Amino acid sequence: MSSSKRKADESAPAPAKKARGNAAHAATVALVNSILANPKSYPISGDEQVVRKSLVDLATYARTLEQQVAALTGPAAPVASSSKAVAQAAPAKPAKTQAELEEAAEKIRRAAQSGIKKQMTWKPSCKTGSAKWSYDGICPVPEVFGALMGLGGPPKFKMKKISTDEFQRLVGPIQGSVRYDTLYITSNEVTVRWSDTGEFKFSGSYGKWQPSKDY
Repeated sequence: MSSSKRKADESAPAPAKKARGNAAHAATVALVNSILANPKSYPISGDEQVVRKSLVDLATYARTLEQQVAALTGPAAPVASSSKAVAQAAPAKPAKTQAELEEAAEKIRRAAQSGIKKQMTWKPSCKTGSAKWSYDGICPVPEVFGALMGLGGPPKFKMKKISTDEFQRLVGPIQGSVRYDTLYITSNEVTVRWSDTGEFKFSGSYGKWQPSKDY
């Protein structure tokens, strides 16, 4: 009986230690909560020493959390590695055939063509062919975007310019209709932007037919 009591007494300080640890960072936790509750207009002190102390407190708190996470997850590391190995062993999805790539590219092509046309509304700047248009799209598979752009593979650029003639050869002819007139892409080039996240953007200028341009 006395032995059980001694064991209980010996283990009693542990919660107190955890409580002291929480109390030590209570002010920092409150600071974190205040910043996240109002991230855009959280007041920043003009006193360099105050700012420095806040940064040091946040860094110390972050390091403490890292150590706690490491202590908790350390023994489970082999399990995580095992799970990773299982995930790596899973069969990869088969690559799309060229026909499948072209089919997917065609859907994006039609959407882009329609989206650009819808933007070609009348503006005063249309008289000089300087109205701006831009189309944003998503293409999760780089090879599909490569098929759309006639690259023969995934894009290797972040931004490039291609001639308007080449762009319309790839995407299709683009004209907008307004009352008594027709609008065209008037920029000599179309800017193409691509992100590794699958986002892309086409942009250029449009307006009335310009005598100096051949459509």
